[in-house]
Amino acid sequence: VLIGLVIFFNSWAIVRAGSVGVVTRLGAVQRVVNPGLIIKMPFIESVRRMETRTQKEQVDAASASKDLQEVKATIALNFRLRGEKAVDVYQNIGTEYSDRIIAPAMQEAFKATTAQFTASDLIGKREAVKQLAFSEIKGRLEKYNIIVDDFNIVNFDFSPEFNAAIEQKTVAAQNKERS
Repeated sequence: VLIGLVIFFNSWAIVRAGSVGVVTRLGAVQRVVNPGLIIKMPFIESVRRMETRTQKEQVDAASASKDLQEVKATIALNFRLRGEKAVDVYQNIGTEYSDRIIAPAMQEAFKATTAQFTASDLIGKREAVKQLAFSEIKGRLEKYNIIVDDFNIVNFDFSPEFNAAIEQKTVAAQNKERS
């Protein structure tokens, strides 16, 4: 009876909504299954769940602007896995695709984008910077079957020297206006 119960409970799995299941047989990938009840061969097949809902990855990035000012930023990406291609992602990248592909792509896209703008343009043309970085990262991740929904620059931070220079310039402009 105990052996029968163990076999019964190992012959099915449930894939929850917002994910797909990758069925492997003795380690070899067989197919992708949609959410719901999955019947599988006990002890021979296993089901790995891969989330297809929108996820968020947030990283701290450091770069240099066109005028060689140090730029630090916190950037966030909303992405999701293309469910029908989960087998390719599982086989070629694994379940840790966020650490292996997404975080490095975010860093590279941010560096490539900020290098095209001066430090003052990064502040003044923030929306253009965001759109350019969004296009860059979308292109990089598309080939890995990852859909990019949105990209956000949470904040910009510059070197203390640059911040002091901006403050001095603002104070000088205010003093000139007063006189």
